[in-house]
Amino acid sequence: MDPNSEAEAPAVERFRKYLLLLAQAHLGRQLGAKLEASDVVQQTLLDAHRQRQQFRGRTAGEMAAWLRRMLACNLADAVRALHRGKRDVKRERSLDVELEQSSARIEAWLAAEQSSPSEHASRNEQLLQLADGVAALPDAQRDAVVLHYWQGLPLVGVAQQMGRSPAAVAGLLQRALRTLRGELAKPGG
Repeated sequence: MDPNSEAEAPAVERFRKYLLLLAQAHLGRQLGAKLEASDVVQQTLLDAHRQRQQFRGRTAGEMAAWLRRMLACNLADAVRALHRGKRDVKRERSLDVELEQSSARIEAWLAAEQSSPSEHASRNEQLLQLADGVAALPDAQRDAVVLHYWQGLPLVGVAQQMGRSPAAVAGLLQRALRTLRGELAKPGG
């Protein structure tokens, strides 16, 4: 990207909450207790700022993909540093694929297939608004949404992970979805 055209590319800071949710979802409870997702996201945004001339895209979708790749590398580095194990390229590729799948689940959750460029841009903006909305949910609701919708766990699996009954998790999900729908329906939302 031409340094003079920086205004044309989406600002990386807009993606902070989106990246944070992806990092938290993939670190899970076990690794999340040992690694701070916000530290990995901060490193990713710092790397993106330093390497902004390498970004060749112009759209929010292209920026999100570029940042997800950086996040995958930074998460792999952080896990590797935690375990002090040898580099496992398969694990890095797997993490990149998992982040891509989570992102695809988020996008599918927003709307059915949209084809025009303006609808695609609108969906990318909704994706960022959804990440902001999920980040603002109470912890239990956010955890339930991430585990069920983004990690793809069934209701019983979410209940086990959270130490709650399936009925309690269903209530958390219902309240979270009602809140998120309300936020996305607001003007500018």
